[in-house]
Amino acid sequence: MKVVDSMERIVGAISLWSGRLVSFLLIILCSIICYEVVARYAFNRPTLWCHELSTMFYGTFFILGGAYTFHTKGHANMDIFYSRRSKRVRALIDIVGFALGLCFLGVLFWEGGRNALQSISELEHASTPWGPPIWPFKLMLPLGALLFLLQITVTFFRDVLSLFGSGKEE
Repeated sequence: MKVVDSMERIVGAISLWSGRLVSFLLIILCSIICYEVVARYAFNRPTLWCHELSTMFYGTFFILGGAYTFHTKGHANMDIFYSRRSKRVRALIDIVGFALGLCFLGVLFWEGGRNALQSISELEHASTPWGPPIWPFKLMLPLGALLFLLQITVTFFRDVLSLFGSGKEE
């Protein structure tokens, strides 16, 4: 029980830290989009790079925000079924969800990591007129999957304890 509590504190802190850090991307993203709107409509000077960079930043925000959202219980549940069940039944439902999430996130981590390593080894750039480096953004998929895997694993251990009656009460 103490091990699970320690894991929950550490992984929770990592999820909170990463979520708060990545939230600053929204400020940068909004600034980029505002710049593009002003450049395009006020000065009739659209950019080559704003759309591409905003897409990369939004993807990074979306991928790295998953663990934070899960930690803060921001993902949607089917509350009509879930909330009316006992704590043990909810834990069992969550354990089944963990198995599915583990498969999905495992593939994202593995394949995303393989793709990111190849991209890093080639110092890959986009094949667009602007041509920014894309290897740093490809690295975000396995990183986000790893953070999410850590978070669902801690939740899984907590659910196993709840299922067998030794989890902390809510």
